[in-house]
Formats: sequence, structure tokens, C-alpha cells
Amino acid sequence: MKQISVVSEDKPGVVAQISEVLAHHHININSLDAETFGQWAVTLVTVDKYDEAVRALRSETNFRILTEDVILVRIEDRPGALAKLARLFRDQGINIRSMRIIQRGVNDSAVAISTDKTKEALELVKDILIS
Repeated sequence: MKQISVVSEDKPGVVAQISEVLAHHHININSLDAETFGQWAVTLVTVDKYDEAVRALRSETNFRILTEDVILVRIEDRPGALAKLARLFRDQGINIRSMRIIQRGVNDSAVAISTDKTKEALELVKDILIS
């Protein structure tokens, strides 16, 4: 799965602009996480039409658009499960760039992770990968 990172000044309307551009191009947002860091805003987005979304956001906004691979895994929904997953990466010297729970179920959760070593990370979590 691919993740789009939108970097912009922290100002009102950033999420509205991103979602409006994507809606205009009939692109569904699968997940969106917006955070601010001082004067900057970073919005992480996954969509159903990745290439179209990147083109649309680059051509219709003045935001900085970055892309990266995201690994989607399923873990047990219980205390300590996320810590166990994070330790697995730490113990193999793989830096986590971003990690977020994108869906919680009754017994399990789907977690999206981007790392500095995607190939090694994929091998590490191959037993819990979601397609």
C-alpha cells in the first residue's frame, strides 16, 4: 500500500482542500491523519486511486506531496500488542517512520506502518500481513 504525505503551512482549510481535490477526481479516502508541528501541518492519506491522487494533489495544490510504501498488518486487539510489534522492528534495527491504527475490530486491529527498510520490514511481518 502507498501513503501520501501532504506537508503544508498550518492554517485553516488544509484538510478541506485536500479532501475537495480528491473528491473532485472521484478518489475515495481510505484513511486520513492530520497533525500539526509548530507552523507546519502533515496530513497522511491513503486512497483507492493512488497515482491519480498524487497527480491531482501536485497539480491543484501548492502543498509539498511526498509518497512512501506502507505495510498493512493485523495484530491482536489487546494491551501490549502494539508495543510488541514496535519492539520487533527495534530489535531488527528498522526505524519506524509512522505507525497508526487504521481499524479496530472485536479481536484484532489493522495497523499501517512505514519504515526506513521496507523490504526487510515486509519479511519481518510476513505472517501478519494484510494482503
